[in-house]
Amino acid sequence: MSISQLITQVVIIFLLMLLGAIIRKFGFLHLQSINDITNIALYFLSPMVILKAFQQPFSSTRMHTFLLTLVAIFVSYLVTIILTKVIFSSVKDPNMRHIVSYGSIYSNNGFMGVPLAQALFGDAGVFYAVASLIGFNVMSWTHGVSLFHRRTNESWAQKIRKIILNPNIIAIIVGLVTFCCSIHFPPIIGQFLIYGSAAFTPISMMIIGSNLVGIQLKDIKLGIPASTALLLRNVLYPLVNLVALKLLGVTNTAINVTVILAACPVAGLVVLFTLQAKGDPKPAVTLMSISTILSLITIPLVFAIANW
Repeated sequence: MSISQLITQVVIIFLLMLLGAIIRKFGFLHLQSINDITNIALYFLSPMVILKAFQQPFSSTRMHTFLLTLVAIFVSYLVTIILTKVIFSSVKDPNMRHIVSYGSIYSNNGFMGVPLAQALFGDAGVFYAVASLIGFNVMSWTHGVSLFHRRTNESWAQKIRKIILNPNIIAIIVGLVTFCCSIHFPPIIGQFLIYGSAAFTPISMMIIGSNLVGIQLKDIKLGIPASTALLLRNVLYPLVNLVALKLLGVTNTAINVTVILAACPVAGLVVLFTLQAKGDPKPAVTLMSISTILSLITIPLVFAIANW
């Protein structure tokens, strides 16, 4: 895949986001509707994309690459978590420290990354994107949550149960079983998954675009912590991921997909976790919004560096 193809797809993605912003701006989409559509995309359409990606003949080579990619992703998380803790240890405001720490480490690889992988590489791209989804869900719902809630009554068993019961993780488990056992769904189910998968990209991008409407220029106040978080999330941490993939010998579609997902902007969960912790969500919304806008430039930049 050439850099021009990636740029074309990123521009198309942003045009869909712009459409979502226009729809929200003119009052055709309201907050409750956005929340409802977000849940539909996240808990129904995304699992369909994953299930469809695993509907292919079993390949031991592909499975080996998938596992290597998964190891590289978890190694990357470990490295970035340590670096982030050191870099932001001096940030006095707990709310800001939590936001920039989470925002630096976790990318929007589900809502923005999977549609990109789907558009650029088809089912093969989504297949390897699943490794990033596994890493994100496991780490975000354990370490990510702990950044905002230091004390919790939940046991490890409860945390693991919450992760496993996520519809996307269920889809991954079912998909892996069907892939490894070469189980194929009946044609009518296969067609159903095709239709559902096709809706995921435009709906996801319009949701992101609609959420950007609320940001006001007067609210944009980037201090050193937020600026550093943007640099880490959009440029430097994807390169950490790239190094881990290279060291483990991951190549071709797997490395391209994983790096693109790692280069995606700040995950939207940063806003949800901030609200749940009863913190001020404005810095989280600002960080996510600016990171998303910058990714129009930084995703092709990171990809170009990766293929240099």
